Amino acid sequence: MSGLRAAMAQLARNRLAAVGLALCAAIALVALAAPLLPLPDPNATAPADRLLRPGAPGHPLGTDHLGRDILSRLVWGARVSIAVGLSATAIAAAAGSLIGLVAGYAGGRVDGALMRAIDVVMAFPYILLALGVVAVLGPGLMNALFAIAVVNVPFFARTIRGVTLGLSRREFVEAARLSGASHATILFSEVAPNVAPVIVVTMSTTVGWMILETAGLSFLGLGAQPPQADLGAMLGEGRGLLFTAPHVSVIPGVVIFALVMSINLLGDGVRDALDPRLKAGALAAPGAATAVRRSGAGEPAKGEGLAVSGLVTEFASGGRSLRALDGVDFAVAPGERLALVGESGSGKSVAALSLTRLVPSPPGAITAGRVDFAGEDLLAAAPERLRRLRGDRVAYIFQDPLTTLHPLFTVGAQVAEALRAHAPLGRKAAREKAAELLEMVRIPAARRRLDAYPHELSGGMRQRACIAMALANDPALLIADEPTTALDVTVQAQVLDLMRGLAEARGTAVLFITHDFGVVSALCDRVAVMYAGRIVESGPTAQVLADPAHPYTAGLIACVPVLGRPDRALAAIEGLPPAPDALPPGCPFAPRCPHVEARCEAARPPLAPVGEGRAAACVKPLAGAA
Repeated sequence: MSGLRAAMAQLARNRLAAVGLALCAAIALVALAAPLLPLPDPNATAPADRLLRPGAPGHPLGTDHLGRDILSRLVWGARVSIAVGLSATAIAAAAGSLIGLVAGYAGGRVDGALMRAIDVVMAFPYILLALGVVAVLGPGLMNALFAIAVVNVPFFARTIRGVTLGLSRREFVEAARLSGASHATILFSEVAPNVAPVIVVTMSTTVGWMILETAGLSFLGLGAQPPQADLGAMLGEGRGLLFTAPHVSVIPGVVIFALVMSINLLGDGVRDALDPRLKAGALAAPGAATAVRRSGAGEPAKGEGLAVSGLVTEFASGGRSLRALDGVDFAVAPGERLALVGESGSGKSVAALSLTRLVPSPPGAITAGRVDFAGEDLLAAAPERLRRLRGDRVAYIFQDPLTTLHPLFTVGAQVAEALRAHAPLGRKAAREKAAELLEMVRIPAARRRLDAYPHELSGGMRQRACIAMALANDPALLIADEPTTALDVTVQAQVLDLMRGLAEARGTAVLFITHDFGVVSALCDRVAVMYAGRIVESGPTAQVLADPAHPYTAGLIACVPVLGRPDRALAAIEGLPPAPDALPPGCPFAPRCPHVEARCEAARPPLAPVGEGRAAACVKPLAGAA
C-alpha cells in the first residue's frame, strides 16, 4: 500500500497527468451517473424541436436533426464509448500478454510460430483489418469491440514478448528452475509479476487509442447502430450538417478530443509513476548541467589546481530534500594525487560528479559552495563551457568500464571520438592517435584492438581503454571513481602503476575515489576521509594511515586486514551512517563513536587543524594525532 500511495503522490505532482486524471474522472463520473441524472430519453425524437441551437430552453447543448437532446446523447454515448474502449483494451491486453509471455519464455519453435502468426496479423493495415473483421461478423457494437481488440493484440504481444525474453534469462528464473518449479509456476509467479507494470503502462496508453478506433468504426456506420447513442455515431450523423448546424458534430468531436487527450495524459503519468527510475519525483529529463541555486558565490580561490569550498548538493525526493554533500572542502594541486575515502553512501561519487555539474538535475541541485578550477568558478560556467571542459581539461574514469564503453562501437572508434570531440582531427589522424593512446596504456597488439568491441576485451583491458579515453586530450584534472574495484589484484596493481606514472609524467592532478586503503597507500599523496557528506579528516596519506586523528578514520583502518598478521582482530564499526534527511545537529559520527561526549552531540565540529598539513572535524582528536 505504501508503494501505491507513493505512486499516487508522484502522479499528483505531475501537473499534466493530474489535469488528465481530473478531466477523465469528471467525464467517467458523469457517464456512470447517467441513469440518475435528470436527462431526457437520448433516443426520443421530436421533429418539431429539430436542430435547436445550444442554450435553447430544456436543451443546453441543442438538439440534432431528429430533435433528440444532444446533452443526453453525449452522456449516454460517453458511457458506451468508455465501456467499449476499456473492454477492448482488457481483451487485447489479456490475449496479447499471454501470447507474449509464452513466446518470450518458451523461445525456440514456440516463439517462432507465435511471432510469425503475429507478423501475419501486423502485415495488414490495422483499420483495414478491423473493417474486414466487422464485414465478416456484421455491423454492431459488440462486433466492433471484438475487431478493435483483435487488431491490437499484436501490439501487446510484441511488447510483452520483448520484456519476457530478457527476464527469462535472468538469475532469479534460473534459481527457480534449479528449485524444481514447473514452467507454469515460473512463468506466472516469477516472470509475470515483473512484466505486470509494463502491461499496466501499455494498457494506460492504449485505452484512448481504443476509444478513438471504436469511434472511427461507429463514424463509418459499422459500430453502434441507430438509435443507440455513441460518440462516433453522433459525429457521423452530424457530418452532413456541418455548415447548417455545426454544433451537432462539433460538440461530440470536442468530447472525443477531451476524453482521449485526458486518458493519454493520465497514461503518461501512470507510466512515469510506475517507472522505478523516477521514484525521486523527477518527471523532467535531466538538463545539460546540474542546477545551481546558491545564494552567494563566496571568495574565489587562487592557484591553477582544483579548490572546492562549502559544496552542498541536495536531491529532491518525494517532497523531501536529501543533503548528499553538506559543506565539502578540499583542494588538489597540479601533479598531486588526492584520495576521497569513505563508506558506500558517504558522498564520494556525488562530490566527483558535482565538480563539473554532472549530477542529474532534476532531482539534484547544488545549493551552496564554489568549485574553482584553474581560476574559474565551474558552478557559474555556462553549459556549453562545461561541455568543452569535460573530457578535455577535466576527465573521468568510472568504476565499470562495460557501462562506460558503448557496446555497439569499437574501442578504436570510441577513443577516436574522445579526441575529435575537442580537436580538429580527421578520421585517419584520430585513429592513429587512438592507437598511440592504447599503446601508452599498455594494451597488447594495440592496433588490432582498435577494431575490437568492448565485450571482446578482458576487464583490465577495458579499464585501460577507458583510461586512454580519459587521457586522450591531456587533461589537467583526472577524476577516477573506484576504477579498480572490479579488477583482480594483479591487474589492479598494473592500472595503479599506470595512473601514477602518467600523472607524474604529465603533471596531472588526480582525484581518486575509493574505499580501499591499500589503493590509497599505493597511489595517493594525500587523503580526505568522508562521512555523511562531510570531510571529517584530511592530511598526508602516510601520516593519516599511521596516526589517524578522527575515530571514524581509525575505525576504517581497523577494518583492513594486514598480510602477515593473521592474529590481528578486525574491528567493525558498529551501527549505520545517518540518513541524508535525518542528519543529527552535532557530529554525524557521534552515534557510532566509541569516544562520544555530550559536546559531540551539541554542535557540528568544524574541520580544524590538528597538525602541519592535517585537519579533523572532531572536538577531541585521537591522542597520537593531537
